Amino acid sequence: MNVDVVIVGGGPTGLMLACELRLAGVRPVVLERLPEPTGLSKALGLGGRAVEILDHRGLLERFRAEQSAAEMTRFVHFGGIPLALGGDHARVSRRFLSIHQARIEALLEERARELTTEIRRGHELIALDQEGEGATVTVRGPDGDYPLRARFVVGCDGGRSAVRKLAGIGFPGLPPSRLLRLADVTLAEGATEDGHLVLSGGRRVRFGLGGIALVPLGAGVFRVVTSEPYPPDFDRDAPMTLDELQASVRAALGEDLPVREVRWLSRFTDASRQADTYRAGRVLLVGDAAHIHLPAGGPGLTTGLQDAVNLGWKLAAEVHGWAPPGLLDTYHAERHPEGKRVIMHTRAQGALMMRDERVAALRELVAELLKHEQSLRYVVEMLDAADVRYEMPAEPGEQHPLLGRWAPDISVMTQKGETRVAQLMHGARGVLLDLTGGAALGGVAAPWGDRVDVVSARCAAQPRPAEALLIRPDGYVAWAAAAGEPEASAHRRLRRALAAWFGAACGSSAAA
Repeated sequence: MNVDVVIVGGGPTGLMLACELRLAGVRPVVLERLPEPTGLSKALGLGGRAVEILDHRGLLERFRAEQSAAEMTRFVHFGGIPLALGGDHARVSRRFLSIHQARIEALLEERARELTTEIRRGHELIALDQEGEGATVTVRGPDGDYPLRARFVVGCDGGRSAVRKLAGIGFPGLPPSRLLRLADVTLAEGATEDGHLVLSGGRRVRFGLGGIALVPLGAGVFRVVTSEPYPPDFDRDAPMTLDELQASVRAALGEDLPVREVRWLSRFTDASRQADTYRAGRVLLVGDAAHIHLPAGGPGLTTGLQDAVNLGWKLAAEVHGWAPPGLLDTYHAERHPEGKRVIMHTRAQGALMMRDERVAALRELVAELLKHEQSLRYVVEMLDAADVRYEMPAEPGEQHPLLGRWAPDISVMTQKGETRVAQLMHGARGVLLDLTGGAALGGVAAPWGDRVDVVSARCAAQPRPAEALLIRPDGYVAWAAAAGEPEASAHRRLRRALAAWFGAACGSSAAA
């Protein structure tokens, strides 16, 4: 094999996967067809579970230091309906980084290079063949075509994924019904005032109303987004022009925007599709290559980063030879339903945004429902991916509330001092967090010591969330011990969970 893994696509998702693989001792090569980053940003921020993922890898402070100079307040909404985030929900706003996608990509590339990842820019995948114990890709680079052999190939190459097409993976879903135009522009002096767009005759339209969205990006730059029914026989590959944008603005406002300078013009749609499978033999799909949808609330990047972190350690286990049977297939089993759920709620939001009197009645009803605490919590957790719960192998009656959930970021005291669960995850390894005060659980896990770190600690929080937790490298709880559980039962279940997620033990002591 030339390399362990070929990652096609050098955007944030591909770079995050590369970082995960390098932390696990795997040699990936990242192929990116663009010779240089575009510097353009579809996403303007990162929120929810994605921020916690950065914290788990020790990257959060680096990203916080690079936040946009323009103070962006996170507008949390569902289909354009503002969500009142008071009390317990205020933490959602804190889990948001005002950082543009171009900077996210740059910081992840910086981290990938720190981890000695090989990134080949200006190299494009043109052919893919699977055979035996690996796959061969044909790459078109600056010096011509060449073959590259790898154990696995991962498509992180966007909604028009070449990897997905070459692997013959279906991509069913709904075609576009709306065409959205996006532009980053500077406006004439006096065109905006106190959160309003000032039009001719002194008419004022609040940002986000009147048929267009207007988002201040700082330094006098605004993002403009318009929406209209998808035209028949529309050529999406034709370059977008300012005239096209202004025609869309006129349809909404009755006049042009006073644009002084154009930074970027682009289009997107509400098309929603999902790959039939996230794995076909030696080929896997991550991020937009696996799922596309209306970017309502910006879940695409967050979902892609979760895909990458879920896949990374499992792929590394396969490469290193310790993966238990079926481990790699759990990537599809866990992430495909989550991608489907994102498509569901973004379709629902797209419907609520339609400018139709019948939809207005539905929007009014949903807005009323979202004033109730239980409904609001349900939607907020869904948007933040805080409601994700993976199915874990468990014995009958084993229903610990943390099983399959994101590990709580509690503060604990170890022999080295006070730390948090997020800090224990920086190495992208499994962690057995033992809060019992004894050594027995560490003895049970010792045969998996090359894959799982045992951390004995004290927890000041009362009641403790569990007596002990086995946390997978992606941050989800694979086993939890409840207070009062018989030791023999806890040990038996722990061995079962260790074998299910971290393979066969090293040595015979695991059976003790």
